[in-house]
Amino acid sequence: MTKLLERQIGKLMDMCLKLGRTVEENVRSAMKAVKERNVELARDVIKRDELIDLGEVDLEEECLKVLALYQPVAIDLRTIIAVLKITNDLERIGDLAVNISERAIFASKDGDSLPRKIPLEIDPMADIALSMLRGALDSLMEMDVRKAHEVYRTDEEVDALHLANFNRLEEAIRDDPGSALALTRYLSVSRFIERMADHATNIAEDVIYLLDGEIVRHRLNDSSSK
Repeated sequence: MTKLLERQIGKLMDMCLKLGRTVEENVRSAMKAVKERNVELARDVIKRDELIDLGEVDLEEECLKVLALYQPVAIDLRTIIAVLKITNDLERIGDLAVNISERAIFASKDGDSLPRKIPLEIDPMADIALSMLRGALDSLMEMDVRKAHEVYRTDEEVDALHLANFNRLEEAIRDDPGSALALTRYLSVSRFIERMADHATNIAEDVIYLLDGEIVRHRLNDSSSK
């Protein structure tokens, strides 16, 4: 690798990690907004998503520029491809944070139609999904394939919590049909968190591809279906 190409790839990695930190911060704010039904914070999250979108475009353009100018091969090429794919997943996580914030705005209007205690396990799911995102970004920053493997193994925990939330929702609606619409909005938050965990898993799999040159996504899917 030439020194110039090395610097360019280092720049791409820095941009990717910076974007990841911004996305992570927005997700945390979105979860706080929905928990507290904080409309102002929710609107801040939606507004900040514009910066994430711009960051994705800038990083994609930089990746394509490096590909065109240096025509990298082997590990250098895998690095740029991984950054491109990770950037897309980060942008999608940012979109999901916006979706959660929109539900926070709706929740602030639901008022008395919500039960006193929401019967869904939202906070534990969010904690795990955020830990997965942090772990995936750390695996990229530290080039640690072990951490990447830990992230995708954790995804099953989030899936199980989402399924449990669905079952709790059915029971809660039977007990209080009037809360159906408001509770369904909270179930959508559970679904958005589950999707975040999927994108964090994608990032971890891209890190594995970067470090080991192995595409594990289909192998994992095949093994889970047996």
